[in-house]
Amino acid sequence: MTSKSEGRGNPIEPHEQEPKDVRIDMPWGYVVGRWYGNRQVRPILALHGWLDNLGTWDKLLPLLPKHLGVLCIDLPGHGYSSKLPEGIAYHFVDYLCVILRVMEEYGWQKVSLMAHSMSAMLCFIFASLYPHRTDLLVSIDIVKTRYRKPASQIDYLRTNIEGYMVEDERFANAKRQEPPAYTYTELEQVLHKGSEYSVELENCRHILERNITRSTKFPAKFFFSRDGRCKYYTEFHTSPPFAAELARTIKNVPYCVIKGSESNFIDEQSDEVIGILRENNPHFELHEVQGTHHVHLNNAQGVAAIINPFILHHRPPHLENWTVDAADEALPEVVKEFKLTVEDSENVKRRKRKSNL
Repeated sequence: MTSKSEGRGNPIEPHEQEPKDVRIDMPWGYVVGRWYGNRQVRPILALHGWLDNLGTWDKLLPLLPKHLGVLCIDLPGHGYSSKLPEGIAYHFVDYLCVILRVMEEYGWQKVSLMAHSMSAMLCFIFASLYPHRTDLLVSIDIVKTRYRKPASQIDYLRTNIEGYMVEDERFANAKRQEPPAYTYTELEQVLHKGSEYSVELENCRHILERNITRSTKFPAKFFFSRDGRCKYYTEFHTSPPFAAELARTIKNVPYCVIKGSESNFIDEQSDEVIGILRENNPHFELHEVQGTHHVHLNNAQGVAAIINPFILHHRPPHLENWTVDAADEALPEVVKEFKLTVEDSENVKRRKRKSNL
């Protein structure tokens, strides 16, 4: 498929294509993204976690199968994407609509999704609403939406509204006055601690690159340029019975969940949803990989070892237009088996053609 962001011309071999920055218009502005790898086929749409951006995939992307295309985007208010207008609060549904708008932009009838944290919750909802339009889902370290008891939900709403009001005022003032600035080292520490040490210090730069802007007053310093109102976006909370019903609708979607071993985002509260997915969906997988909540960033090799066979099984390459840099001996077993199957079928066709002459 040729995207709207691509001019029509001679096809480029997937492994030769450099990442391409794209901009997708939205009613309030635009969402920006970066398309990695193959642009001749529908890509996997990759969505980041809360207050992160597409840089969260920097370490993992080079390890994914060479035949793939991956379109990573910054969600509204994150990275380089537009912020919502002054006075408008962020809501979970806004992000659901972004997926549908991206699909409309490129004319996709189905979507393959890879998501971390907040976006893994988002994609759980999306796949439950549109299982017929989701052909693959990889979720990093979250498998369901969050539960809150009624009293906790009331406190959450009150705190969120009040926090949003403060951030909305700061957002308005930022047009007239630059936010506080810090050295890059200070910002690395802020992100490292703010993630509860989930993002290793040496990997903070992958997130910071699209989340900060150089100060005009102090050229050696930077300030956070993401929208502070995103800190108080309205989550989509569910009760256990509601989440269970959502899980029951995801029946035939290839669905791979990877848990970070040092993270508690997938705990006993997830057991019912996981049990339903295992029982009702023959394509559901759950794996644990050594690492924190940002396991895909800190231990990309371990995550790739799980994701690659899953992708190659459910979205295998078309070998006639797929090239690899390594020899056959270096290919994963699942690729070798797929390659041999295709070659055998081609040999049968050739023998049949020959016998008909």
